[in-house]
Amino acid sequence: MLPPPAGPTASDSIHQAPIAQRIAWLHDLAQRHGEAFRGPETWLERQRYRAQHPSAIAALMCMDGRVNLALATQLPAGIITPFRNLGGMFNLGWPYLSQLLIDYVNTQTQSGRRVLLLITYHWSRGERKRGCAGFRYRRDDSLAHAWAIHAQVSELFGPAHQSVFPLVCGFETDEEALLLHGPGGETLDLAAFSETPPPSFGTGAGAGTGTEPDALALEAQLVRTLPGLPRPVRADLLPLLLGNLAHIAAVRAQPARELVIEHREWVICLGRGFDFLHTPNLALMIGPYSPDLAQPIRTAASIIHSNMHAKRIPADGFLLLTSMPYENQGVERAGAALRARFLAHFATQVITEAHPDLAPLMHRRCAVLDWPARRLELLPD
Repeated sequence: MLPPPAGPTASDSIHQAPIAQRIAWLHDLAQRHGEAFRGPETWLERQRYRAQHPSAIAALMCMDGRVNLALATQLPAGIITPFRNLGGMFNLGWPYLSQLLIDYVNTQTQSGRRVLLLITYHWSRGERKRGCAGFRYRRDDSLAHAWAIHAQVSELFGPAHQSVFPLVCGFETDEEALLLHGPGGETLDLAAFSETPPPSFGTGAGAGTGTEPDALALEAQLVRTLPGLPRPVRADLLPLLLGNLAHIAAVRAQPARELVIEHREWVICLGRGFDFLHTPNLALMIGPYSPDLAQPIRTAASIIHSNMHAKRIPADGFLLLTSMPYENQGVERAGAALRARFLAHFATQVITEAHPDLAPLMHRRCAVLDWPARRLELLPD
């Protein structure tokens, strides 16, 4: 697991630090994440897990830093391929997004792997306004949107779901618990499955000694909730659920836990490759998927402007960070750099037009991400 960054943490003083210190802290966070990801133990853990559980897992998620599926399921870093966007809003008719998903699925299926696609939304049981601001905290609307994406996945990859299985999955942020939705209205709520799960659930790689009855009961409930789930995918989904039960138990065991709902974001992230940002109320992440990128950029800029006006963050500046990933050196890396610079230029124009008083406070950084190594590389602007 990634060690905490040096200096102030995002949960206390970093939000009020001078902008230069905040940017340096963020860069250090990215470097630490990459170093941990590339470590030999972490690399071997990923290899071992994939050999035991070959199904590929991707997730459509909100940009909210509280939605950390790898942590909540105790999976090794890099097992879940994330697609993040403001509010968790996606449309598979968007040309870039649909092509990305098609390429991803083709790569996995050509290797003989099935794909489990988690279509997520998030909400809070304890306080409505700890839910998803993108849907104005209306859980029913976010769930309806997830089902609309589910229908598009069925149209794109086939309704039998034997190669690509779309799973509508809620994420309750108070206890970081998963809620699985079946096609007939069935649900599997991990928070309610076991109020006192034993501490020996182990890691996301599978159940440990003494957990067999719980694992069997969970699998039986999973079959009832998702009767069409292929058996191999079910075997690879179970470790996520067992890991989530262990994580829920750990969350409940914490003596006191701050549940933050106040916006304090000071970073606008545009592009892809922001896995290192899993801190609540730090950054607004916008995927480059929608044909209309101006609207979410304006929304993010308005939130930053409001945060400064309310003195939730200092008025000395904010960061615009653009990033695009690449797999190989050469043309792929050069293309990623061109796209990252374009996104920075485009966002600068939108923010300048929408909030001319905010533009002089913008600090801009362009980067590319070496995806296999999770190495963030800053570019000359």
